[in-house]
Amino acid sequence: MNTMREIRIEKVTINVGTKEDADVLNRAVFMIKKITGKDGVITTTHKRTTFGGAKNRKIGCKITLRGDEAKEFLLNALKAVDNRIKPTQFDRTGNFAFGVKEYINMPGMKYDPDIGILGFDVIVTLKRPGFRVKKRKLKAAKVGKKHLIPPEESIEWAKKELNINVTEEVEEKW
Repeated sequence: MNTMREIRIEKVTINVGTKEDADVLNRAVFMIKKITGKDGVITTTHKRTTFGGAKNRKIGCKITLRGDEAKEFLLNALKAVDNRIKPTQFDRTGNFAFGVKEYINMPGMKYDPDIGILGFDVIVTLKRPGFRVKKRKLKAAKVGKKHLIPPEESIEWAKKELNINVTEEVEEKW
């Protein structure tokens, strides 16, 4: 196989949306620290929304993992959803995302009354070698269409590398 066609995990982003509730935001920051061992970043609104949300309001918390720790966390998070993902959770560029309803579904996590019950989203960004070309500031620096990752290829990679069961039906745990 051509090494330039090899698919890899670029990053895994863990996101907790909290609206504007300061108490939930503090619990979310604490939860991210507990499940990843690293401090999260507080996310804010960038501009006024049509629903009345003002600029620079704190609305959530996130963290980005890369390298071996990203794959390790991803494998644990997939266990929380029984290694099942719907094909609709893959986007047209091959990335995929899923939600964990409660952090206590993660292997090894126990209920903490300081956190309560919170869930989070896991977003997995995939890449191939050569994708950093698109980060260049040159206009001619583009990734060719054949080098992009279609969803079908991404699904096959996830089945093989991560032992994910991609099915239309995802059973609810509760």
